[in-house]
Amino acid sequence: MAFQRRRNHYYHRFRFLIPFISTIFGGLLLFFALLSFLAPSPNDSDHHRRIPPVQFNAASDVAIGVSHFRVPRNGARSGRDLWTSRNAKFYSGCSNASNKFQKANAITHPNRYLLIATSGGLNQQRTGITDAVVAARILNATLVVPKLDQKSFWRDSSNFSEIFDVDWFVSFLSKDVKIIHQLPKRGGKTWNTHSMRVPRKCSERCYQSRVLPVLLKRHAIQLSKFDYRLANKLETDLQKLRCRVNYHALKFTYPIQRMGEKLVHRMRARSNHYIALHLRFEPDMLAFSGCYYGGGEKERRELGAIRRRWKTLHQVSNPDKERRHGKCPLTPEEVGLMLRALGYGQDVHIYVASGEVYGGEETLAPLKALFPNFHSKETIASKAELDKFSSYSSRMAALDFIVCDESDVFVTNNNGNMARILAGRRRYFGHKPTIRPNAKKLYRLFLNRANMTWGAFSSRVRTYQRGFMGEPNEVRPGRGEFHENPSPCICEDAKPHVKSDSGPRKYAKGDITPRRDEPAALDDQNNNYEPEWPDSEEEEDQVDFQDKGPFNATSLDYDAINSEEPELEEMLSD
Repeated sequence: MAFQRRRNHYYHRFRFLIPFISTIFGGLLLFFALLSFLAPSPNDSDHHRRIPPVQFNAASDVAIGVSHFRVPRNGARSGRDLWTSRNAKFYSGCSNASNKFQKANAITHPNRYLLIATSGGLNQQRTGITDAVVAARILNATLVVPKLDQKSFWRDSSNFSEIFDVDWFVSFLSKDVKIIHQLPKRGGKTWNTHSMRVPRKCSERCYQSRVLPVLLKRHAIQLSKFDYRLANKLETDLQKLRCRVNYHALKFTYPIQRMGEKLVHRMRARSNHYIALHLRFEPDMLAFSGCYYGGGEKERRELGAIRRRWKTLHQVSNPDKERRHGKCPLTPEEVGLMLRALGYGQDVHIYVASGEVYGGEETLAPLKALFPNFHSKETIASKAELDKFSSYSSRMAALDFIVCDESDVFVTNNNGNMARILAGRRRYFGHKPTIRPNAKKLYRLFLNRANMTWGAFSSRVRTYQRGFMGEPNEVRPGRGEFHENPSPCICEDAKPHVKSDSGPRKYAKGDITPRRDEPAALDDQNNNYEPEWPDSEEEEDQVDFQDKGPFNATSLDYDAINSEEPELEEMLSD
């Protein structure tokens, strides 16, 4: 009984506490609801958590940074030669044909003519031209000098002979593929050319089964939007033909080559070594990538308007996720911090290949503070010198291409066409250092750098960049895109070869290394992360290649089958 009375007593006391406890919890719930309502959105918080750019004290040898993150004016001690690749002297380009590779006059069939309409900017078109020569070889056809894209985003009216030395192109490849300047007349009349498109990454068998039957019937065909229409993996002799085209037959015209050499000479006059940086921080690139850089509503509005020009691009719901996954270019400041951490001091000269940088001088200021010896073609050449090129995007891109190619170190800030072409070219011509930021791992490092010492930060950068420095053996043979990793055309030598350092390369037929052996197997050290850019032509493999449909116009003019919407790949070209 006594126990029952005590239980009732405690029950009545607890019953009176229930309203009091409920009031407290209700107040807490209202407080948290109000707090969540007033808190900034996640994207806005990204803006507020941006770390202020590094500032320098001219009287000190140390930068005044944020917290204890102090950036030195001199480069970090990396324990390596900053201007060469390790073991590069044991590798050389080797693209000669084997003895079984027949001459063009023995395999070319009469009344088989292949025409190519390329697509995109300069470097995207370069891949198309290279692969067109190989496609003509596969089809045993005569190639007509390719037609350059004059209707795309870049709006450049240049034809092939205004960019490349066409006579050299034809003569250099004369033993591999027969090339003519234009279609011959047939009975005094122009050929009725059949236009079609092949799928992306079309293999040798694909050309023989899909294209050859049409060619046998029509005798002259034009392949439109010809970029990346050839498979990565082909037999070795065809891969080496690709290299002969890309690295030896495609030579810029004399005016372009001469102006490019002048720019290189002026950079060399300023310093024994220089870095070329393909910054790629233009508004179109940032809009295309769907990334967010902390610019608030103004940035979202401006880049969103550009992004809406591509109907095939999905709306990005989480821009920060794109940066976390390494799919965004680094900011100019981040590029500068990476280079300083890798050991490059403020006395290093940098040539920047870039269009209009988003944010202008305000965006470039931190990079210029880190590297005051900051140059571009506009700063080292006069307006009068550039006038003959400035109205043509491909010719201006060609000048940047030459200066970047000849640089001691090339830094690419995206995985686009120019970056891939130059990475492969620099591997072929001696494995000169080519730095590609490991953006996926560097992102968090940049975000948290205020909580780190410079020593810890630079050590992490050097660790994360292993495998992204253009060293031999970084990429397993056959991995990645062929133009970026032309492993069948790179041979390992038992003895180091002697490099000549006498200014810009001038190519001649004798430049091809007289070797026929295959490259030794390389170790797989790193899985290079490649951003998965959306493809606007996902359904091309389902195209019907019969004599009907929108891709089978019977005219040399391919504009009718060109969409007015710019190709997504064009945004990665230059």
